[in-house]
Amino acid sequence: MDEKLAEGTLQPTAAPRRRLIDRILLIGTKEDAKLYKDGEKWLFTAIVSLAAAVAPLGSAMLMPALPGIASYFQVSGTVANLSVALYALSMAIIPLWWSVLSEAYGRRPIYLVSFTLFLVWNSVAAVSTSIEMFIIMRFLAGGASASVAAVGAGTVADLWEVKRRGTAMGYFFLGPMLGPLVSPIIGGILTQRFGWRSTQWGAVVYGGLVWLSMIFLLPETSSKAVKGKEQASTDNSDSGNVQDVPESCLSRFFKALGRMLVEPFRLVGYLRSPPLFMTCYYASISFACYYILNLAIQRTFSRDPYSFRAIILGLLYIPSALGSIVASVVGGRWTDYVMRREAKAAGRYDESGNPQFRPSDRMCENAWIPAFVFPAALLVFGWTTHEGIFWFAPIVVTFFFGLGNSLIFNTATTMLTEILPGKASNAVALNNLMRNTLSCAAAVATDPLLGAIGTQWLFTGLAVICWASSGVIWALKRHSDKAPSA
Repeated sequence: MDEKLAEGTLQPTAAPRRRLIDRILLIGTKEDAKLYKDGEKWLFTAIVSLAAAVAPLGSAMLMPALPGIASYFQVSGTVANLSVALYALSMAIIPLWWSVLSEAYGRRPIYLVSFTLFLVWNSVAAVSTSIEMFIIMRFLAGGASASVAAVGAGTVADLWEVKRRGTAMGYFFLGPMLGPLVSPIIGGILTQRFGWRSTQWGAVVYGGLVWLSMIFLLPETSSKAVKGKEQASTDNSDSGNVQDVPESCLSRFFKALGRMLVEPFRLVGYLRSPPLFMTCYYASISFACYYILNLAIQRTFSRDPYSFRAIILGLLYIPSALGSIVASVVGGRWTDYVMRREAKAAGRYDESGNPQFRPSDRMCENAWIPAFVFPAALLVFGWTTHEGIFWFAPIVVTFFFGLGNSLIFNTATTMLTEILPGKASNAVALNNLMRNTLSCAAAVATDPLLGAIGTQWLFTGLAVICWASSGVIWALKRHSDKAPSA
């Protein structure tokens, strides 16, 4: 022990920061992220929340510009919608790889690499010379932006204990909810003043600011990754054989390559678990409705009898986003209250007298009420727009859609972090796979369906599907406490 002290080889309590990108952090790294002060936890949660806004911002900012894009490239509205649909498809697939890599190498490297790629792909999209080039760049940008959709929930789970996680997750979702609030407005203003390309440059500017905040203010939160770096540092300092290093690097390379190629497909095996599949399914249905509604707003109100300009189209998304924000602020606290109540009613306490929570505790009136509200809002929207009623009526009901839809989605996502303990980002990545695949199909089909059957029957059908799917809540209340296995 004395020899090690003399040689200065004992590790400090804070994890070693060996990489240059870690040395510029203004806040130290801890082995257990739950040991940070509350103020620091909220700062990290806020940064990740703002980062999570990038993906929906990249999608919603483009909505008011779609007619201009179709006109510029001389393509149909359905083809222009592919820039949104394939963006969503990329957000479905790529997070599987981000989540696997984050569980192996930590959250911070994934954030920094993915946002660097996002800045590159969006910059190229802004200077696209053909619709094919634009759609491909949008696909790549969507995959890069989606890292936070999977890894961000893992960061929140790293930072917060279960009893406060619902509230923290609610604030985390403020970012993705604020994105749809401000981005269509910004997109409408930029499109009308500078053209559709400016929407992509706007995303680059916002993404760059978030990237800088993560470089300087967001440390690694995965205890597994922090301990891994600490162990690697110890092993390297204890080893005096330089010839072992290249072999070790080669071994790590092939191990990482195998993990990247195989592990994401193994994750899909978790969907065989009924609780995990049902949670992902219901969240996906609600998210697909969000995409369809947004596209329907753009299509319906840009034509007779409304014929609104791009900037006005952007403003029409405000009520829905406001409902989502209210859900993020209130929903997390509501869910945490319901969980505490259910645990106490069941008499589940640990040796210290603290309530013991289960995933099924989240499936109570906080799920049933919004499960009725948001399909009802879809029904009203469909029939009021079909009848050409004054725009205020169909738009105001989108507030209740955003409120109910986001309450369901936030509750489901928080629940996923508990159904698959220790692999929160993997569970959320599977959710992204299902929800964005369905959203991609919805984005492609929305325009033809609106032309074929109209808003009244499309949204009537969606309301019926959503009400029927709410039976999942009953099933999850009874069967969600069994942890799945791949």
